Amino acid sequence: MDANRPGPGPRNLITDVPGLRVGQAQDAGVRTGVTVILPDERAVAACDVRGGAPGTRETDALQPENLVEAVDAIVLSGGSVYGLAAADGVVTWLGARGRGFGLVAGIPKSPVVPGAILFDVANGGDKGWDEQPPYRELGRAAVAAAGLDFALGTAGAGYGAMAGGLKGGTGSASVITTDGFTVGAVVAVNSWGSVIAPDGRTFWAAPFELEGEFGGLGSAGLAAGPDAWGSAKRPVETRNTTIACVATDAILTPAQAKRFAVMAQDGLARAIRPIHAPFDGDVVFAVGTGLRPLGEQPDYMIARLGALAADTLARAVARGVFEATPWPGTGVPCWRDLPVDGSR
Repeated sequence: MDANRPGPGPRNLITDVPGLRVGQAQDAGVRTGVTVILPDERAVAACDVRGGAPGTRETDALQPENLVEAVDAIVLSGGSVYGLAAADGVVTWLGARGRGFGLVAGIPKSPVVPGAILFDVANGGDKGWDEQPPYRELGRAAVAAAGLDFALGTAGAGYGAMAGGLKGGTGSASVITTDGFTVGAVVAVNSWGSVIAPDGRTFWAAPFELEGEFGGLGSAGLAAGPDAWGSAKRPVETRNTTIACVATDAILTPAQAKRFAVMAQDGLARAIRPIHAPFDGDVVFAVGTGLRPLGEQPDYMIARLGALAADTLARAVARGVFEATPWPGTGVPCWRDLPVDGSR
């Protein structure tokens, strides 16, 4: 990275933000998975919901007027409403290790684990789980596997995802500023809208690409007329959702974290067209690991970090689709299989 300008962190993952780890687990037979964002210490967090059909857990606890100011983990999961149970596995794993919110000595702590889900239950995997959906165990496996490195593409919460008409996936990216702040994003891309411009393979996020991280095609192919949505899903395919988490090492108040999340949502609009539709459940969480003070101009710094978060989230969306591969034994269309000349 050029020391005179911002650039990706050493991993180009959200775990470049000091104080964060990520764990993932997936079930190839069910075609689904879970991603867990795990701070080393309880972290201030917030949430912004823009999609018309969200599925969430404990997001009310993150409102700045409420009691709990920090979270123990954040869970992104496939599985629609069944996937909300992934957080149960994370809660029990954390609670067994004495982590969580506590007011009274001598009673179990209560881990605060917000989460959001995407709809991947129509992707052809084996969903005959009767009364035993896999998500609680997937959540536990994901948090237990948390570390600094994790897979992109067909992995974690994005394992069963589709991005418009292309295979979706889990993406991540980071940026480090010249004055030392780090911003990162992780996203499970299961969008109704398209991540590429019509009649080609250029990512909508192309203007924000750093160091050829999703193909280095440039932005010359970005053009679309009214109602030209390219590889977006058709009206009958109406259950989708892109879920994400952005993070920074800055010290944030709950209200500042909320603004950070609100600004980061624009990254989805930069990378997916259309977005925030009635049948999307788009949710962005935000986390501050509390290691660097904002300085003498905190409002300016929040604006700056929020803008960086939006760009970084857009890059993460493209990376998730760029890295996606087919499910074993299938021919599901992937970005890497698109003709280089843009013909269909």
